[in-house]
Amino acid sequence: MTNALNAGNVAAIGSGRDTVTLVEGGTFCLSDRHGDVLEGAHGLFFRDARALSRWELRVDGRSAEPLTVLTPEAFAAQFVLRRTPRPGLADSTLLLVRERLIADGMRETITLHNLDDEPTVVSLELFVDGDFVDLFAVKEGRVVPGGAEMTVVDDELVLRDRGDLVRGLTITATGVDKVLPGTLRWRVVVPPRSSWQTEIVAQPTWANQQVHSRFRSGERLDASAPAQKISAWRDVTTTVECDHPTLAEVLQRTESDLGALLVYDDGDGRPFVAAGAPWYMTLFGRDSLLTAWMALPIDVDLSIGTLKQLAELQGRQINPITEEEPGRIMHEIRRGPASADALGGNVYYGSVDASLLFVMLLGEAWRWGADEDAVRSLLPAADAALQWAERYGDRDGDGFVEYRRATDRGLINQGWKDSYDGINHASGRLAEPPIALCEVQGYHYAALLARAELADAFGEPALAELLRGRAEALRIGFQERFWMPDKGYYAVALDRDKRQVDALTSNVGHCLWTGIASDQHAERIIENLSGHQMDSGFGLRTLATTMGAYNPMSYHNGSVWPHDTAIAVAGLLRYRHVRGAVELAERLTAGLLDAAAAFGGRLPELYCGFPREQFPAPVPYPTSCSPQAWASAAPLLLVRSFLGFEPHVPERRLTVHPRLPSSWGRLTLAELRLGSRSVNIEAHCDTVKVDGLPEDWELVTSSADESPPLG
Repeated sequence: MTNALNAGNVAAIGSGRDTVTLVEGGTFCLSDRHGDVLEGAHGLFFRDARALSRWELRVDGRSAEPLTVLTPEAFAAQFVLRRTPRPGLADSTLLLVRERLIADGMRETITLHNLDDEPTVVSLELFVDGDFVDLFAVKEGRVVPGGAEMTVVDDELVLRDRGDLVRGLTITATGVDKVLPGTLRWRVVVPPRSSWQTEIVAQPTWANQQVHSRFRSGERLDASAPAQKISAWRDVTTTVECDHPTLAEVLQRTESDLGALLVYDDGDGRPFVAAGAPWYMTLFGRDSLLTAWMALPIDVDLSIGTLKQLAELQGRQINPITEEEPGRIMHEIRRGPASADALGGNVYYGSVDASLLFVMLLGEAWRWGADEDAVRSLLPAADAALQWAERYGDRDGDGFVEYRRATDRGLINQGWKDSYDGINHASGRLAEPPIALCEVQGYHYAALLARAELADAFGEPALAELLRGRAEALRIGFQERFWMPDKGYYAVALDRDKRQVDALTSNVGHCLWTGIASDQHAERIIENLSGHQMDSGFGLRTLATTMGAYNPMSYHNGSVWPHDTAIAVAGLLRYRHVRGAVELAERLTAGLLDAAAAFGGRLPELYCGFPREQFPAPVPYPTSCSPQAWASAAPLLLVRSFLGFEPHVPERRLTVHPRLPSSWGRLTLAELRLGSRSVNIEAHCDTVKVDGLPEDWELVTSSADESPPLG
């Protein structure tokens, strides 16, 4: 993709939210469009706690006027401001540029540009405070006033957590005149037509030891450690370009955001993706696995890094407080000061689908050319995950994987719609656990087939036959128990009494994606998803407008999630031979791209599901994460799905069946790695050209009546 460094993208600071979010690895900063951290959820966050709760700049005792905000990368911003005009004057001659960089801390360079013909005197004050409170205490507004303990040591401002000596922050600045507890002051004379500059670094400390600094004094943004990290990532990732201007912008933002969300394991440097800023800057089982799946077209290694990281944390024992069980893949990991109080522990396992997605991704990564030794090393973890599904996931032996939280601390709902009211009947009544979700049965079906294919490849034909038999039995049982012929779609779940939970939801799109649906059922599902009750005009609603619990401003009951819509599109294109599938896929995709344009090229975690006829632009959801990993990766799944692109590196086969929307124009993938080789792909509408494919490979173009594999 195009290198976005220094591209000067204008931050999306309108559309109902003026927060500017910068993120790099597990560190992030939320501020206003002045660059100030003042109130609410703003702050600099490190290891799931807020280090800075105030970072407020005053120029001659007043707030500067914002002109624009530029975000050349997800981890960097330029806040362009001017000194407030003096009384009686309309214009100002002093320009301020606050250049901010995030990397295990924060560096801010303040530059004053005097545009006048005479010298100007400028007084700067930077007010600083910290509170070191847990991330979720900030999110939920449970912050207790008090702030940090502040001292000045050798012109360094040192902040310490009053209640926890583990966390702290050290602030240093160049050219500073006075450092007081909570305040840094400068008084300077800027010559005519000249500039003055100071550099301020806020560096976290951990257990009284300063975290290794990745800032170098005076360095340019493109020479910084975060820029070098993302540059190295770009060197090994696929370049994706498109004639469609919005899609091209979105793909550029996708690459930048995913690169910024990359976290490297402290041990051997394996990469994985944090789920999203501001609330989920950590490893999440479901989110990280689905993001790695979607990102396969640009980086296969990300999937192996994610799988290995999750395998190390895989459940070994039974612990009802954390919901750990042998073979279970964890839900999330937290390092904040109150993490153990939130969901029972720093590592929480309450996910019904992560274990199945783990096996699915392992099989898919193998097909995409992941290192065979790495894949073999992960087979025991995959087997343990499937054993978890059979022993603990299906406690009543009915063949379906269900969930029920172990204690009152756990998540009530443990699928991707994990809000307390996320699973409900058409009447609006909440489903009673244990709950067997329709999409989870699809994941289980796909996981069994993936492990069966690996068993065939690695000399275990008896195991392969057994797993395929289990998958077929699950498929038959699923269609018998979940299909509702009078409604024309699958029940979103079976409840405690094995009754069908009959709401029309986007979950059925996941059933298309995994291939567990029959063609006959798929046709009726597509009809139901095509109506205005599900298609908002900006993507697929999570719940139909005709359902009792519908609320377009809710988290899971009528909102639009880009990753969810992208999975539905992938499912529709899997069934492209079924009437109406391609047309709906194109319409949903066009809606997503229009939404992305409204959000400045970056798809947020979710937005409200109001109909397009009511509001011509998507309405933001107040606490939506942005950037968020699977929303950022969703455009890559759209690209792959419309390309009909399915590599099978071990069998030296490449399947490409493009069905690109005509508005996309030409789409190219350059330096796409398939094992040890790279290929270039150029597609337009239903034509494709592949360069660089080895002579001993087979290039397959599927006919229109064939279903491509899982995409």
